[in-house]
Amino acid sequence: MSALHPGVHVLSCPTRWSDVDENGHINNARLVGYVQEGIYDMFCHHETAVRDALFPSGFIIARHEIDFLEQLYHRPEPLSVQLTVERIGRSSTHIVVDVCRDPLTFMRARTVVVARDRESGRSRKLSSNERRFLEAFMPDEVRAPAVPAVPAVPTAPAVPVTAPPPQRVAARTGAALPHRTRRRCRASAA
Repeated sequence: MSALHPGVHVLSCPTRWSDVDENGHINNARLVGYVQEGIYDMFCHHETAVRDALFPSGFIIARHEIDFLEQLYHRPEPLSVQLTVERIGRSSTHIVVDVCRDPLTFMRARTVVVARDRESGRSRKLSSNERRFLEAFMPDEVRAPAVPAVPAVPTAPAVPVTAPPPQRVAARTGAALPHRTRRRCRASAA
């Protein structure tokens, strides 16, 4: 964690001349490399992770979701790769990574990182020490305990109103076709 950015893991990362593409800016694939360097630094080099021997079998990157916000050019000033934890699951965590050079954020990534089991090579449940480590990087509003719910005042049960499904009309015959609901695909992490 950084004194300037409490609750954030920060890696100072220089750009390299070899990172520049034919358009004169840092290549987008290299920007993904900065994200991965930040994640590796947090999980493998952070003093708490090293001291407590967290993630002994490593981790797996299950997903990257990336927004390229500004073009980044090679300069001598290093980038600030800033990582926070958005969510912690049973075996995975969602990390938000901002790649910045004051005052701009050039890229924001949301990455799903999964704890790995050495024997099977598959996901495993996060330990309580790993959870505490990850919780330290959560914003206060995410980490804050839930406010107890106010007891609801009993009311009369609502009567469900059901409408018949909308009818589609066949183009040539004018006959009504049965309504089909659209299904959406959802990606899921382990």
